[in-house]
Formats: sequence, structure tokens, C-alpha cells
Amino acid sequence: MNSASNATTVLLCGVGGQGTILAADLLAHAALEAGTSVKVSEIHGMAQRGGAVTTVVRFGDEVASMVCDPGTADCVVSFETTEALRNLPFLAEGGYLLVADEAIKPLPVATGKASMPAHARETLAGLGATLIPAGDLAREAGSAKSTNVVLLGALSTRLPFPVEAWERVVADRVPPKTVDANLAAFRAGRAFGEGA
Repeated sequence: MNSASNATTVLLCGVGGQGTILAADLLAHAALEAGTSVKVSEIHGMAQRGGAVTTVVRFGDEVASMVCDPGTADCVVSFETTEALRNLPFLAEGGYLLVADEAIKPLPVATGKASMPAHARETLAGLGATLIPAGDLAREAGSAKSTNVVLLGALSTRLPFPVEAWERVVADRVPPKTVDANLAAFRAGRAFGEGA
């Protein structure tokens, strides 16, 4: 937590289509349910086209700004390894990384304009990142698309919000037909986070 402003900054990053925006929405609403002030940044990147998506959620007793400057994120939650590496400069000293243990080729790689970073997983592990088999846990929970909610479950073990608030927000804000699978995904991520 950034003691100067008494706010916690979480940067969520991924590739368009992974549910980064929904994850930020769920985190922000869980923070509101817990009675904190919340600000959410604008979303950057081409969410519709498989481009990089970055969202910042800041919460605490008093949140003056939603800006996340380099070195100020208390946590980086990445939906895949390449985006985790790309957003490392934002992580504060003493902050933590929660990373879905999978690599997705971003648009520049898919079009041949760039290449995937070598040894991303090993680099992140060496930096102390918690690598989460989020895709596997989501599939086991009943929805391969719930990787984002698995990651929030893992994050929830490090934040002071009641589990009931998280589950209420998930149930209220995901599509009705997906509530059970998303709650199962949240619980799977939380169980992983408690054991990590």
C-alpha cells in the first residue's frame, strides 16, 4: 500500500478478449462493497483487436488520482506472461506479481512485427512472481473463459475485502448464465492463492 496516499494500486494487464476490463470492474466493486474509495483508469490498447489492455484500480481511504506511474503499483495482475514482463516497470519495490501461467501471442507477434520474449516464465519466477495455472483452474471450474475470475480469486487472498463481498460482486456482475462457473473459478483461484 502506498502510505503517502493510503491507497493501494493494482495494475491489471492482458490481451484484448481475456476479460481484463471485467476483472477491473469486479475488483473496483469489491473495493466499493468493502467501503473504500475507488478510482479506475481509462483502458489503454485495442481491446477489440487482441492488443494490449491495461487497467489501473486504486482504492483506499482517500484516492486522489487513478494514475499509476512507473514504480507505484502495489500489485501487477497479468493475464499472460508477455504482458507481465512488459508491465514490470510499474511494479513498486516490495510489490507483488500474480501471473496467469500462459503466453498469448500479441498482435505484433501474430503479424510478424515482433517476437515473443525468451524465457518469460523463468524470468518471472526468478522475480518472485506467483505463476497461477489460471486457464486449467478455470476449465476445471466449468468455464475456460473465467481465467480472469481465477486471477481475482488469487488476488483476493492478499486484499482486506470480505470473501462475501467478492462473491456478491461476482454473482451480481457476470452474465446470469455464468454465475455458478464464475463463483467456482473465484473459489479455485482463492484456494490456489491461499496455498501459494
